[in-house]
Formats: sequence, C-alpha cells, structure tokens
Amino acid sequence: MNLDGRLKDYPGVDTVGRDALLVVKAQLGDRRALADLVGHWHEPLWRYVRRMLGDSGVADDVSQEAWAGVLKALPGLRQPERFAPWLFTIARRSVMDRLKDSYRPQDLAETDRTVDDPAAAVLDRTQVVEGLAGLPVPEREALILFYLHDLAVQDCAQVLEVPVGTVKSRLSRARRLLRDHLTDRGYQS
Repeated sequence: MNLDGRLKDYPGVDTVGRDALLVVKAQLGDRRALADLVGHWHEPLWRYVRRMLGDSGVADDVSQEAWAGVLKALPGLRQPERFAPWLFTIARRSVMDRLKDSYRPQDLAETDRTVDDPAAAVLDRTQVVEGLAGLPVPEREALILFYLHDLAVQDCAQVLEVPVGTVKSRLSRARRLLRDHLTDRGYQS
C-alpha cells in the first residue's frame, strides 16, 4: 500500500499531521491506518538501516526487528506528531545492537568542536551516498538522518540521544571527512 498515492484521503494535512493521524487511528485498532503507516515508512527505515550496516541481508533482519519493536511500543506512543524521530530512535537501537563492537563514542572534546565548512552546501545526495561507507558510524548516522531522511537537527539529536551541538559538530566533521574522502576519489567540490 502506497500512502503517497492516497494523500487525497487526508486533504489539507501535512506529512507530520498525516502520520500523527495514522498513529492515533492505528492505536485505536484501525488496521488500514497501521498498514498505511508501515507502508509509508518501511522503505525509509530500511534505507537508513542498510546505509548504517552496509549489508542488505542484515538490513532486512534489523529492519524487521525494529518494526517488531515499533509495533509493540506503538500503543504507548504519547506524542503521535513525533512519530518519525521515535521510529528512527527504535531503528537506531536495533542498528547499534548490531554495531556494538565497532561503535565507540568519540572523545567529547573532539565531537563538540564545530568547524564552519563552506563545502557543505555543494555536496549533493549522490556524492553523500557514495562516500558514506568511508565514514565512522557516529558521523555516518548523523548524515543519513539529516540529509537523507530530512530530519531536523533537533530530531537527529533526539534519535541519537546527544545534544544538538554534538549533532552539529558530527555533521561538520562528517562533511569534512566526506569531502576529503570524495576528493581522494577524484570528486571536485
């Protein structure tokens, strides 16, 4: 079921409002609303997990684990308008369970340092996706959530369970690392 094709069912409602409405309906037992919600968010969730883990098979398993957690916890969601950050928070926990060995938070002095990067505006999605594999996990997940899933910095901070300033510094560091990585591969900024 493709929710985007059924936007006409929710005239005058933005994406966040539509998701909130679907969450409430699903919490009240509306199976169609639940199917629409899952249908709309399955692909973005899977892409996030795939980009974080780098393996389609593992991404399938982890996505399924994340959806099981979402379905179990959905009745208790008290802020339906915050569905997207809540969903990615659950997915992130599933991803981090798989990455435990390779995920080590950086020294706080390093991650809280913000650097202005004028190259940030010229990176396009294709270049970001191609260079993601070469980035450390904390920077990669910040880029994925912010640029590829269009979450606001505040929502990224909620999902990553770090302060907004840390998200900004990770984004800055990630852009710098990505630029260096892409320059080494011959891309021009």
